Amino acid sequence: MLYTKRQEELQAHPKTWLVTGVAGFIGSNLLEALLKLDQQVIGLDNFSTGFQHNLDEVRSLVSDEQWQRFTFIKGDIRDLETCHQACRNVDYVLHQAALGSVPRSIEDPITTNENNISGFLNMLVAARDAGVGRMVYAASSSTYGDHPDLPKVEEKIGNPLSPYAVTKLVDELYARVFARTYGFASIGLRYFNIFGRRQDPDGAYAAVIPKWFAGLLSGEPVYINGDGKTSRDFCYIDNCVQANIMAATAEDEKAADQVYNVAFGERTSLNELYALIQERVQPHFPEAATAQPIYRDFRPGDVRHSLADISKARRLIGYEPEYSIASGLDEAASWYIQRFR
Repeated sequence: MLYTKRQEELQAHPKTWLVTGVAGFIGSNLLEALLKLDQQVIGLDNFSTGFQHNLDEVRSLVSDEQWQRFTFIKGDIRDLETCHQACRNVDYVLHQAALGSVPRSIEDPITTNENNISGFLNMLVAARDAGVGRMVYAASSSTYGDHPDLPKVEEKIGNPLSPYAVTKLVDELYARVFARTYGFASIGLRYFNIFGRRQDPDGAYAAVIPKWFAGLLSGEPVYINGDGKTSRDFCYIDNCVQANIMAATAEDEKAADQVYNVAFGERTSLNELYALIQERVQPHFPEAATAQPIYRDFRPGDVRHSLADISKARRLIGYEPEYSIASGLDEAASWYIQRFR
């Protein structure tokens, strides 16, 4: 597998990586993977949505020698000087820092814009000025908006359905302009419903999988927005980590200045997802076997169905997802169960 070969090459010839949003769900998993590959990692986070306990957990999973290769900067991507400082002598930037959540963006579009557009532009400028080899950034499947086609193909997008989706579309436009104007080519990864260890179950904007694990394990109500037939392409975190590393190190010149879908390539309804989680919780919490979800109104700004075509990522960056939703939930269940009981 090409990913295994790439990991071996990185271990033999370590690079310096900047991970923004390093204390968050995806950022901390990138940190863990890179340190286990003996890479030098600089992490930037302001703890607005990330947590110290995510960094502490990574520290417990790597050797002391590997942890010494990590440098943490507490700072905000909305400050250009901080971005310049973080990008110095960096080979690759994995830009994950953002304010996620469609509902949050509807409630507070200004703060979402400041982080996701102004902060993104700061990172582009800083990475360009520092001569970074490549910047890989977290784009979003929300960019597809109201385009009806399934599966979603990178070249066909519709109208954005939320302020969050607008910010992610603008990021892609800025990235394209920087490639044309300054010759600084980056890669955007349109994430489709990433899930896995260290995904936060708390708060108003928590993702559905950790929230449902937490609810079923504690006997609390589990809510489904709509009729449960809404479907998503759920993607386990290790697939996402692979996509970031393969995008950063892709050798094909055609791979740069592109956006790619990052998903598994299968659709799962919310009703099916509930059953899959219930099946994994039941052996540890028998009461979950009879728990029924509570259905409520559809959420504003949500698309009805989502499914990714991942052939472009396979072809140009060698992305080959290893985990389906079922095998990903198998991997994640023990982490959720250990922490939410």
